[in-house]
Amino acid sequence: MINTMNKLKNVKYTNLLINNMTEEEIINYQEKLLQKQLKYVYRNSEFYRQKFNEAGALPEDIKSLMDYHKLPIFMNKAIERESQKESHKRFGHPFGMHLCSSPDDIAFTGTTSGTSGSPTFTYTFTKQDLNFLNNYISHMLEYGGVHSGDRLLFSHALGIYATSSILWGIRSHGVLPIDVDVRGGSKMILQYAQMTKPNAAMMTPSLALHLIDKARESGINVGDFGMQSIFTVGEIGIGIPEIKKKIENAYGCRVYDYLGELGFSCDSDDYYGIHCVAPDLCIFPNDIVDPETKKPIQINDGSIGEMIITELNLQALPRIRYATGDMVQVFTNECPGCGFKGKRIKVIGRTDDMLIIKGVNVYPSAIKRLISNFIPNVTGEIRIVLDTPPPRVTPPLRVKIEYGANVDESNLSDIEQRIKKVLHTEARVTPEIIWCAPGTLEKALTKTPLFEKMY
Repeated sequence: MINTMNKLKNVKYTNLLINNMTEEEIINYQEKLLQKQLKYVYRNSEFYRQKFNEAGALPEDIKSLMDYHKLPIFMNKAIERESQKESHKRFGHPFGMHLCSSPDDIAFTGTTSGTSGSPTFTYTFTKQDLNFLNNYISHMLEYGGVHSGDRLLFSHALGIYATSSILWGIRSHGVLPIDVDVRGGSKMILQYAQMTKPNAAMMTPSLALHLIDKARESGINVGDFGMQSIFTVGEIGIGIPEIKKKIENAYGCRVYDYLGELGFSCDSDDYYGIHCVAPDLCIFPNDIVDPETKKPIQINDGSIGEMIITELNLQALPRIRYATGDMVQVFTNECPGCGFKGKRIKVIGRTDDMLIIKGVNVYPSAIKRLISNFIPNVTGEIRIVLDTPPPRVTPPLRVKIEYGANVDESNLSDIEQRIKKVLHTEARVTPEIIWCAPGTLEKALTKTPLFEKMY
């Protein structure tokens, strides 16, 4: 049974002033913040001055979001890495030529994982930046029923990583993080959870699921931890109904999806996406583009495009017209679960994970989501087997799927046909299915990979 005591029902914007604004007033407010930020980065960064000059524009020319959308993409991961190389060569620091503050004023830096190249120091903040960002983490924790004096199990890779910046927000909220590095293994995580009895937890959905099984093997019930809430990040995870339900039933609490400081999902049995509570932090989700042409996509309910980040009110390393590579779907209608009137998003996948099969764009996360609908006939664990580098795949697409623990192998043929039918109808792909016994697809304590690369 899920404990929903002390939970707030309706999601609000973090900035209380914005809750009293109309959508038009919010846009006007963002435009004022944008004008100020563009002038700031132009004054303080050689990189951004060059980008404006190449675009044939000045910050003073950008008076509205319509003007802003005419700007080209300023940065992506590849450009960010080149910017870092240049700043390292010229000034001896790795933060990039787009750094807008003095390196002496940096209070925290966190990198991306670097799985597809060298790490990028994307998450680099001054103390003022951190204090500003802490408000959004505090808001999310408060919504999830986590209050000052509580303890929170923080199970991510610790150190110079993006998630480590969240620890500042946890502590500023008066909450004690029990930060256990996931690289220490599930046994250590469970040991600390038993010893400290945390009120809440932060981890990936994969780890939350993994701990359920590992705890059971040791005679432990994760529901006995008495958690109030779990916040997951980094995977589509709880966007899959069966995964959300399994985690909530096992731990006896609500599980929330979040996207850094930009927003979080609501206290609803059904998943209605991440509620974008930070229009004073970022122009997104009022900026999505076609992933190939990079042309703006009009925001309507259900629009799909690549997420473009332009950060407001940040000093150190604000991202301006930054192509993230994340494909998202934007919802503009009021949330059916909590009544939030702002925009919501669902993460669909990564542009660099996209596969092209007979001219059809296929996202691995969409395949995982559809296959997970067959739980408990399957465990939900899959691997897409690639013999050559993506995105183009010579059919058939090979997919390894773990069948459920209580499934008779004689029934796999029938289950396979039903899965193939759904994938053909919904994802326009008819795969070759390779069945695997439960527990044989290795799980990661951080982000569980969707690909098995044979090349």
